[in-house]
Amino acid sequence: MILAVTGNDINLAKETLVKGGLVAIPTETVYGLAGNALDEKAVLSIFEVKNRPAFDPLIIHTDSVEKVMHYVSDFPEKARRLAEKFWPGPLTLLLPKKTVIPDLVTSGLDSVAVRIPNHPLLLELLKRLDFPLAAPSANPFGYISPTNAAHVNAQLGEKIPYILDGGESRVGIESTIVGFENNETIIYRLGGLAVDDIEQVIGKVTLMPNSSSDPKAPGMLKSHYAPRKPFFLQNEVISKSGNEQTGYLLFDKYLEGVSHANQRVLSFNSDMQEAAHNLFAYLRELDALPVEQIIAERVPARGLGLAINDRLQRAAAH
Repeated sequence: MILAVTGNDINLAKETLVKGGLVAIPTETVYGLAGNALDEKAVLSIFEVKNRPAFDPLIIHTDSVEKVMHYVSDFPEKARRLAEKFWPGPLTLLLPKKTVIPDLVTSGLDSVAVRIPNHPLLLELLKRLDFPLAAPSANPFGYISPTNAAHVNAQLGEKIPYILDGGESRVGIESTIVGFENNETIIYRLGGLAVDDIEQVIGKVTLMPNSSSDPKAPGMLKSHYAPRKPFFLQNEVISKSGNEQTGYLLFDKYLEGVSHANQRVLSFNSDMQEAAHNLFAYLRELDALPVEQIIAERVPARGLGLAINDRLQRAAAH
C-alpha cells in the first residue's frame, strides 16, 4: 500500500494545489481535504476521494477578510462583528456568494460557507495562494473526522499525494457555522465556537435542526462522524457493566467493573475544551479495539458540550 507523503513543505503543498491536486491540510479544528475552490475539477476530486454526496456543500478557506470580499456579495453587520471577534478561528460564516464560486462548491445554493482558520502553517499556505481552498474534513464521508496527519494517511493516504502535517488539531471538532436569514442569526452547525460566546457579541441566535437530504450548510446531515462498529448513545449516565465486548466513551470518570483498556474518558477534569479535543481521537481508538460495539454517554449540555453531544448524536444515527 502506497501512502501519501507527509511533511511541512508549504511550497510542495502550494505546487500540488496550483496544479489542481489535493492536499490534506491542518486546521485548529480538524484536518481538511483541500483543493482549489475555483477549479471545478479539483472540487469534483474532493467529492470523489471522500465519496461525499454532491448535495452536501463545502467550506472555503482563506486568510483575510479582504480576500473573503472577493467571493461574497454581502457581508452583514453582525457577520462583520463575529469575524472581527473570532477570525482567525473555528467560526464559519454562510454568506451570499459571488458567481466566481462554482455551484459545485455550494451544491447549487446561493450562499457560500467561508472561514479564516487559526493554524500558522495553513495561514502561511493560504497567504501564498491566489485562490481559496475548498476543504471538508479529510476522511471518507460519514466517518470520524481526523485530528492528526496519521489519521488522514490511514484512511485517505492511497488517494492523495501530500499531507501537510501541522501536528494535533487543537480544538478537535469542526467549526461552528453561522448564517443570517430575515434579520435572524442562525447556527446551522454547532462546533468549536460555543453558542454563548457568539451570543455575547451579537445577541440571541436560533439553532437550525439537522437535515437528512437537503442541507443548507456543510455538516448538517443527520448521520455523520460515525465509527465503523455499532455505536450507541445513552440518554442517561451509563451504569456499571461487565461486558468486555463493549467499548465505552465517557465524560469524566471510568466505569467500575470494566477494563480501563476498553474505556476512554474525555476529560477527568470535566473540561469541555479537553473533551472536544479528545472526542474524535478517542472514537478512533475505541473503533480499533477488539470490541463488538461502542457505547457513549452524553456530556453536560453547556458550552462546547452542545457541539460534543451533537457529534455523538449524529454518530449514533446509523
